[in-house]
Amino acid sequence: MAEHGTRMEEDRPALSHYVMPLTWPPRRRCASILRVTAFGPLLYNSVSHKVEPLPGGDVGLYVCGVTPYDTSHLGHAFTYVVFDVLVRYLRFLGRRVTYVQNVTDIDDDVLLRANKTGRDWKELGDEEYAGFRQQMSRLGNLDPDVAPRATDHMPEIQQIVERLIDKDVAYENKHSVYFDVKKDPKFGRLFNHSYDSMLQIANERGNFPADPLKRDPLDFVLWQGQKDGEPAWDSPWGPGRPGWHIECSAMAMKYLGETITIHGGGEDLVFPHHDAEIAQSENYTGVLFVHHWLHAAMVYCGEHKMSKSLGNMVFVRELIDDSSPDAVRLHLLSHHYREPWDQPLDAGVPTVELAAKLSRSLADAGDPSDAELERYRGAFLDAMANDLDTPAAIAEIERLSGSEEPAARRAAKALGQRVLGLTFAA
Repeated sequence: MAEHGTRMEEDRPALSHYVMPLTWPPRRRCASILRVTAFGPLLYNSVSHKVEPLPGGDVGLYVCGVTPYDTSHLGHAFTYVVFDVLVRYLRFLGRRVTYVQNVTDIDDDVLLRANKTGRDWKELGDEEYAGFRQQMSRLGNLDPDVAPRATDHMPEIQQIVERLIDKDVAYENKHSVYFDVKKDPKFGRLFNHSYDSMLQIANERGNFPADPLKRDPLDFVLWQGQKDGEPAWDSPWGPGRPGWHIECSAMAMKYLGETITIHGGGEDLVFPHHDAEIAQSENYTGVLFVHHWLHAAMVYCGEHKMSKSLGNMVFVRELIDDSSPDAVRLHLLSHHYREPWDQPLDAGVPTVELAAKLSRSLADAGDPSDAELERYRGAFLDAMANDLDTPAAIAEIERLSGSEEPAARRAAKALGQRVLGLTFAA
């Protein structure tokens, strides 16, 4: 599940306390673009808390997608625009990228909304997901290469659960199956906090510590026995449905293999979701699950994270209608992906004038030659290689767009379109 990546709405102090490693140490510019691109870009790795080069070769990218039960807001857009730019940038560098973004189409939130509105849960999810894809397309995001749905992967999910039971790191109790966190001494290494802190955050994010079927309050569900009135699938443990965490492990490994290059999402997914994925996946395969963990910061609206349950949402479609897709995209990318930021309800889009200025300068620019692109791309790529420094990259596009040299403007347009996903449409 990923509502702006999460099911939890928390205030700013709590968030800053529990995710400080994602924004520390401060970002620093790279000394040499040649040194960086020889091995790929430098990106912050949430598990090591360091800016590190990506492994070479093909890139498998898995990003936790939406739980489609309500309208998308600016927080969703920020996360998915960030990863869209990452995909574009890596492909620009010549890397072959397989981008997987899942759909959590069966989940507590979907069922609760369907029950509340008297709608069929699948019909609701299909409608909301279609709306989400439409908004992402309006923003200029590329479609993922694979957009798997949890409900289409029951055999893969059940296979993982069966092996975890066989390895004695999971247990069945009255048709439900749980992961036994005490059997994994490395559990929680991504979040890297005490047991008490993990339990507190897990409880705030949907955990049920008083579940009488659990051995430990922090154990998480792999397979949930059927409840009255809920959809269910047959399994070795009786009819039921998968837990949220196991869905992503199954889909990620099916399409990207046992070890994937990059796994991403909103930073509120670090715990418990991504730590649970690590635990169940690595105990299933016995090998490293993810090389590089990448998390986008939260977008606030006032004192709280933008979220559906609080109603403090700024909707993507309204911002686009009041400005333009490029203006909204520039607004999002003017914030570094690891730095939380605030979007007041009535603030509008402050980059409208910048979008118009770039359009006037670049709309009629043609395609650059390879030599022209090589000549003018250095500072732009330096910014991108420095942990996706999109604010600096935008500043370089603006600088090139004001050049008296037509070649510089042609290069600016190509870089803006191919890497940042801008259109420069009038």
